[in-house]
Amino acid sequence: MPTTKEIERYLFSLAPKELALDWDNVGLLAGRVDKEVHSILVALDITEDVVDEAIEQCADLIVAHHPVMNCKWHPVQSVRDDTYQGRLLIKMIQKDIAGICMHTNLDITSGGVNDVLAEALQLTQTQPLGADGCGRVGFLENEISLDAFLPEVYAALGCSGLRYVSAGKSVHKVAVGGGACWDYHMDALKKSCDTFVTSDLSYHNFLDAKAMGLNVIDAGHFPTEDVVCAQVITWLKHAYPQIIVQKSTRHKEVFQYYLNK
Repeated sequence: MPTTKEIERYLFSLAPKELALDWDNVGLLAGRVDKEVHSILVALDITEDVVDEAIEQCADLIVAHHPVMNCKWHPVQSVRDDTYQGRLLIKMIQKDIAGICMHTNLDITSGGVNDVLAEALQLTQTQPLGADGCGRVGFLENEISLDAFLPEVYAALGCSGLRYVSAGKSVHKVAVGGGACWDYHMDALKKSCDTFVTSDLSYHNFLDAKAMGLNVIDAGHFPTEDVVCAQVITWLKHAYPQIIVQKSTRHKEVFQYYLNK
């Protein structure tokens, strides 16, 4: 059976480590490099629920998008059971469960997060959005109103809700950025996009978008990235038909929208 190191090497052949942004932390981040893998659980994040699910399924490896440890937003200076991250890492190590994370390299690579997101929204003639290769720009087959596009986004991504602002434009040339990609809004404007689908926008981001003439849809961090899990599963099953590969059924959108009807 393949080892965790061999699977890491395979995933890097699809989403090269060199594509990852300089602050990122990708690859085999926890576990033994020589561990034989018989079962893999795929999830957007490695959470305690996901680790518990891996334990119950006797999974040897979790393949996730977001790094289980990343010094940009959560410095790892200790591994203690009185911190959330420490408990998580200790549990993985004690249960001999490895973790491989493919983050911004999976965002940027061909066939990765942003290509899958663009495909889910039925965009054609896609090209990179940012100079670093992140995000995508493409066209809807037919120009439609924003009101007509919103339910399509909602259904395609399985969102629990959408936040949006209308700049008074119909939807035809669309930019997408899985996760928090507001930093690429000027690229969307420079490429003459009328609409930008991304996530994690602030109040002022919406104000700025409307003033600049850009429809913006915040479809949620989880829905805009979780779509890539199916692609990762397809890759792994193709390369390792002898391994059981499953998607986490417990890891879902973190929050819900309350609607007072």
